[in-house]
Order: sequence, then structure tokens, then C-alpha cells
Amino acid sequence: MRALRTATTGMAAQNMNVEVISNNIANMNTVGFKKQRAEFQDLMYQNVERMGAQSSDSGTVVPTGIQVGSGVKTGSVYRIMTDGTATQTDNDYDVMIQGRGYFQVQMPSGETAYTRAGNFSLDDQGRLVTTDGYLVQPSITIPTGTTAVTISSTGEVQVTTSGSGTTTPTVVGQLQLATFANPAGLDAQGDNLFLESGSSGAPNVSTPGDTGYGTILQGYTESSNVDAVSEITSLIVAQRAYEMNSKVITTADEMLQTTSALARA
Repeated sequence: MRALRTATTGMAAQNMNVEVISNNIANMNTVGFKKQRAEFQDLMYQNVERMGAQSSDSGTVVPTGIQVGSGVKTGSVYRIMTDGTATQTDNDYDVMIQGRGYFQVQMPSGETAYTRAGNFSLDDQGRLVTTDGYLVQPSITIPTGTTAVTISSTGEVQVTTSGSGTTTPTVVGQLQLATFANPAGLDAQGDNLFLESGSSGAPNVSTPGDTGYGTILQGYTESSNVDAVSEITSLIVAQRAYEMNSKVITTADEMLQTTSALARA
């Protein structure tokens, strides 16, 4: 009975939907997290009676025909790249990207990864690193004895040091941002990191504030763009769809039992 197979594909699709939604909800407080959405596509159709087929010797044709679908599949799970809200941290090394762009991070393998999470700190050598200790690129080192750190909207890092005999800030580095033609195509690695992929295209690197690039806000981090209300609503809809598909399987099974009983009678 075709309905059994069709409803099974529906349950599998909604199971995937719930998995995506649950990951969004789990990352509601993850810095720089971008929510995902599952998209679905219908499966192949069986032509019981093809539309446009000749229906008589006089040349009449079937106007619509009979096509029976075979269910649904997950077409893609895409990432929604809208900005999250600003969360004030009062940490001089926390920075938020307002607009387009990603920070560049050097992985232990030597690869360059990309992140929206700007909750940075210093390592034992005074270098700017992520929470996992990965170096922010280009490398920026804060001198010993620094009393104040200022990061401008264009990513210029200036410091004031004690014992220098001057209060004039000194430039010690410049943050840069990378943009992609298709940021939704970046390959997520976990730990708030992404890698370039064939779908994302090659990175274009420039200074914050340039045309097409976001600006930097010091002392803030970007919160997740997950909205709790919409996620719970989507979860309820997915649950109801799953239940309805399971009801189809139960109904189809009961119909088969009725048919078997008639055959034995």
C-alpha cells in the first residue's frame, strides 16, 4: 500500500526538522550562532494516467491526468545569516561585527577558519586568541604593561602602556574581516568556526568599514539570532505533522487488515 511508504517519508522528514530546531534551541546562548532551517521537496510522481494523453479516437485529450506522489525528502538545511543582537560584556577584548564579515582564525592544522564569535582573550604571550587558544589573524600582540586597549570601528587596535612617558595611544595591530559570495555555504566545524567550501566561494578580505564590510564594536559580543518563540512554534508544527503522518500509517494498516479479513472470508 503506497500510503505506508509515503507517510514513512513524511515522518523521516519531520524527524530531520525537529533535529534542526532542537539544535537551534540548544544554541540560543551561543555567541555568534546562526540559526538553521530545513527545506523540503516532494519526491517522484507515478503517472497513472498521463496528462495530455489521447482519450478517444476523435482526438480528445486528458486535461489533468492522474499523478500520485511518493512522499517528501529534505532538500536542504540552510543557515540564516541575519545579525544577532549586541550583548555588552565590558571586556576590552570582546568585539562584535555589525554587518557583514567574519573574523579570521588560524587553526592548529594551519588552515584559516572563520567565525562571528568575537569573545577573544590573550594567551601567555599577549596574543589575541579565541576561547580555544586559536590565533586571530592577522596576529595582534598586546604589549606587557598595557593599561588601556581601544579597538576602533575600523578594527584598528591601539594601546596605552605604563612607564612610556606619554598618554598617546600606540597602534599595535589591525583587525580584518573576510566576506563570502555565499556565506550560507560555509562548512560548519563546530566551536563557532567555519571553513571555506566550494559553495561559499573564496574569501574577500578587507578592513572593517569598507564598502560591503561591517564595522567593529568593542566591549560587545553578537548573541545568537535564534528567536525562542518562533522556534517553539516551528517545533509544535513539526510535532503535529509527525503525528499526522503516523496516523496515516495506522489508517493504512487498518485498511490492509480489513482487506485481508475480506480475502479470508
